[in-house]
Amino acid sequence: MIESTHSSPERAEVRAVRESGRTGVLVIGAGINGISTFRDLALQGVDVLLVERGDFASGASAASSHMIHGGIRYLENGEFRLVRESVEERNGLLKIAPHYVKPLETTIPIYSTFSGILSAPLRFLTHKSGKPQERGAFLIKVGLTIYDTFSRDGGMVPRHRFLGRKRSLAELPSLDPNIKYTATYYDASMHDPERLALDVLQDGRAAHPGGAIALNYVEAVARDGANVVLRDRESGTEFTVTADVVVNASGPWTDLTNDALGTDTRFMGGTKGSHIVLDHPELLEATRGREIFFEHSDGRIVLIYPLKGRVLVGTTDIDADPREVPVCTEEEIDYFFDLIHHVFPQIDVTREQIVYNFSGIRPLPRHEDTAPGFVSRDYRIEVDEKGAAPLVSLVGGKWTTFRALGESLSDVALGLLGRTRTVSTAGRAIGGGRDFPRTEKARRIWIQENLSGAGERAERLLARYGTRAAQVWEYIEQGDDAPLAGGDLSTRELAWMVENEMVARLQDVILRRTSIAFTGHADADVLEELADALAPLLDWDRARHDAELDQTRTLLNERHGLKISSRARG
Repeated sequence: MIESTHSSPERAEVRAVRESGRTGVLVIGAGINGISTFRDLALQGVDVLLVERGDFASGASAASSHMIHGGIRYLENGEFRLVRESVEERNGLLKIAPHYVKPLETTIPIYSTFSGILSAPLRFLTHKSGKPQERGAFLIKVGLTIYDTFSRDGGMVPRHRFLGRKRSLAELPSLDPNIKYTATYYDASMHDPERLALDVLQDGRAAHPGGAIALNYVEAVARDGANVVLRDRESGTEFTVTADVVVNASGPWTDLTNDALGTDTRFMGGTKGSHIVLDHPELLEATRGREIFFEHSDGRIVLIYPLKGRVLVGTTDIDADPREVPVCTEEEIDYFFDLIHHVFPQIDVTREQIVYNFSGIRPLPRHEDTAPGFVSRDYRIEVDEKGAAPLVSLVGGKWTTFRALGESLSDVALGLLGRTRTVSTAGRAIGGGRDFPRTEKARRIWIQENLSGAGERAERLLARYGTRAAQVWEYIEQGDDAPLAGGDLSTRELAWMVENEMVARLQDVILRRTSIAFTGHADADVLEELADALAPLLDWDRARHDAELDQTRTLLNERHGLKISSRARG
């Protein structure tokens, strides 16, 4: 995180927490799993405070592959429980969050029939990769058949299919002609992970008004028994909150957070995953709307995935130190280009076509000499009851299982509080997924009834907010509105975000409330235009305005591979 160089007045929400000084459960870390736990506890009527040292869903949760998937390759690790749960949760999210989670056709290019049959059982037993060996059609067929058995949930997604070379190339003519087969199955895409996290958060706040409070840019810095010292990174204020239970859901940084709280743990051993985003119409067309899921020659699983008119390519799996800021390296970019050339040998890719890159650390458990690709993606919950307030640490976790994980973590906290569950989140619609129109006809009717007058903006608003778009559009219509960022946003929509979505910094808008950075639209003019529009909404003076510009530009350049120059200011 780029450290702030300014100090701001104390926010009203922070003041309220400081003056109250206590909560039932303090959740540290507002990635998707901390947010899910927050929502679940709020639904039980528990007083819960969620704090995050950055913006909501700005750490590991912002660095995902934008997929909700069962994890077919985890079968080889023997993680059948995780795969079953993941597939069930994927199917559930297709129902309860249809505004963000949608079926994704996925194709695996296959070069051999029987490769890997001897090495796979050895990997299954030892969890060491050894000499990488590609999985052949037989092994993939077995895996997909097992995968399909976990997917029997009212036909949420079709079953897999195998094609030979001729039919495969007829469907995907740009694929490497040396393939022998393709296997095609369905998982799910998640086109706006940060906004999905925000929807879950908003549901939690609404479930227990005044008792469920979420604060971004607030970090936990020390602990004395049941008292945790928090620091507001906006105002610099430090204050103490007393909690009955402390939940550490800070992902890859779990051990570092515990250390700040005075508890020595060695739970985590994350790996770095990087991605690049390409503005490449030819490659986009070559995918035919599908994710291409492929095992590279080194045994790593990588993907080529059409998203928002761009192509997302990822991901690497490299051991990482959570104390260091993860960035996508030149070597990783070369690796991705090599991959693209292998799958689509006739398509040229250059660095000039990269409009954005990002990198994050997966919150994996400590794994000693186990190869990164074989480290469990499952989660566990550690409870330390030695202090005046129990400390609960989440180890592991992934996007797909956030609902079930939040329920499990909430159950632990409820048990420590001596309370019982009253509400389940299973099958409960998330935010703008409520009453979301699922067919083209229903979509047209919903837009006509709720977004009348929005014109071309209607589809974008529905994609960004789901059915919450009705409230956003009602707000927009109540004042003078003007386009921002080439029409990606508007002045009234930005005001809505500030009033309702806890925007504190320019980067929150560029990176997480919109896709402006992801799609390559965050140039110097757009940054300045949005900083100018945010300044009166957030009471920024000129110094704060300029600091926001400088910090956001530095963040985009150093962490996301952009080359935005400073504009001369008159």
